[in-house]
Amino acid sequence: MASTSASNPSQKAKRFIPLENNPEVMSSLVHNLGLQEVLAFHDVFSIDDPDLLAFVPRPAYALLLIFPVSDTYEKFRVQEDSGKDEYNGSGPEEEVIWYKQTIGNACGLIGLLHGVSNGIARSYIEPDSNLSLLLKDAVPLKPAERANLLYESEALENAHQSAAAGGDTAAPSADEKVDLHYVCFVKSEKNHLWELDGRRKGPLDRGVLAEDEDVLSENALNLGVRSFLKREQESGGDLRFSLIVLSPSLD
Repeated sequence: MASTSASNPSQKAKRFIPLENNPEVMSSLVHNLGLQEVLAFHDVFSIDDPDLLAFVPRPAYALLLIFPVSDTYEKFRVQEDSGKDEYNGSGPEEEVIWYKQTIGNACGLIGLLHGVSNGIARSYIEPDSNLSLLLKDAVPLKPAERANLLYESEALENAHQSAAAGGDTAAPSADEKVDLHYVCFVKSEKNHLWELDGRRKGPLDRGVLAEDEDVLSENALNLGVRSFLKREQESGGDLRFSLIVLSPSLD
């Protein structure tokens, strides 16, 4: 699968080749940027079958939900965001770092950045790497300036282009419109589950997790992924989805 343009950027804005929905491609991208190889992305084949879930290395630090944008999702997104102000946080006191998307077809990249920039995963970034330097520059910035930092980053664009060309299937063009979207769930160091999506008005606090619960725990799944699936099911929407988790490497 490929990622969609998530924040409806202008057709004249920079556009990336969509990332393939492939854990190896995603791992290659973040390792290239500077995440230590002790962490990697893995497929999650079931959230209801304990035997299949047992194959996923734990703890799980970030969970990517990839799905086709449906009318049900769009209606819920607009309704939930309508009562919220635009997020304007910045600085080291932020519980999570959130990136607004302004690059077309980059919601996969934004999802990966949300996953490695927050919670315990952030401590696995190599010092002085491109990712470390990007985070250092991003933290003090307001969302608009932070988005511009990503937009102008040559290191980010080069890493994305390299990863997008390395998938199992032929990469679509940067101008191709695709309908898949990425949302990232992370656990903050204050034990809250956050939904991070570059096309929303800001980060979304979905509730409290116990200290020993990760993003694949029953509580986290009920607060996040399952609530999404329930909305789609009740409306007769599209239940196609996939899950990819950031957790310890199998190597």
